[in-house]
Amino acid sequence: MTLLNRRDVLAGLSALTVAALASPSILRAAAPLTLYGPPAAPSAVLAHAVKGGFLRDVAPSAVFRAWKTPDEMRAAVASGSMGAVVMPSYAAANLHNRGLGLGLLNVLTTGLLYVVSKDESLKTVADLKGRTLALPFKNDMPDFVMARLLTKAGLGQGDVTLEYTASPPEAVQLLLTGRADAALLSEPAATGVIIKAKSMFMAVHRAIDIQAEWQAVAGTSEIPQAGLALTAEVQQALGAAGTDGLQKAIEAALADALGDPGAASAAVADALGFPPEIIAASFPTSHLSAIPASAARKTLEGFYGVLAEANPAIIGGKLPGDGFYLV
Repeated sequence: MTLLNRRDVLAGLSALTVAALASPSILRAAAPLTLYGPPAAPSAVLAHAVKGGFLRDVAPSAVFRAWKTPDEMRAAVASGSMGAVVMPSYAAANLHNRGLGLGLLNVLTTGLLYVVSKDESLKTVADLKGRTLALPFKNDMPDFVMARLLTKAGLGQGDVTLEYTASPPEAVQLLLTGRADAALLSEPAATGVIIKAKSMFMAVHRAIDIQAEWQAVAGTSEIPQAGLALTAEVQQALGAAGTDGLQKAIEAALADALGDPGAASAAVADALGFPPEIIAASFPTSHLSAIPASAARKTLEGFYGVLAEANPAIIGGKLPGDGFYLV
């Protein structure tokens, strides 16, 4: 179902009057807003914002839906069927630079990638030499980050066997069945496999903190991994006041979620396909945030620069300009 087609946007904009203002600073969206997010921890914040009523003054009819794969998400954004989407931050820059009018509202996590393994001797990226690593989503965020870490550790092609999978659950199965020595997972999948392994009388541990390893590559442990991006149509429908109101609502939802992870996790459990207790348990290692894009610009540009060293096409050939940073 299309998020906001042109007819809806134009009709909504023409109908806006002073009476539609809920407050002096917040503009109600012209049409129901659908927020899309990945099967990862930042989506818990968005779902909590919707179900907890935090968006009542800016998008009272908003709903949350999960996307399944990065390819599905990119195709939907390009076609206009997704207009408010949590996506890898590099993907937002890429689509912006390709002229799609996409802007970044915020950064929702500063890193939630971990290598998990049954092998307790595995502690650093360098220790992956000679091992098999299961890795979801080839040529996407986890793959790009791991490639830079492998290079920094002096590991070349063939030193580590990369077993790419179409989804995190497939990577988990390779690990649990012994067909991979380790798996690179985002949260809450990393927490989920650790807990699941215990129920199977196995011991899986968080072997490598990717954020800590990133320090050696970029000089910071923060990876501005994902954020909420808005298409030009959604930006127009919300207006400047509505866009700012959306950001403030997400900030409030994050604060509430961190104070009560159980409630926030219950809001997104069905959409993500994880039990609420696993999502809640992943909060401490998800580095959840709601940093306005402009405030995160320096960190984002540093991150983009590191990725572009290997291949400038990853971010669309250049750093995005001022118009990319919405608030």
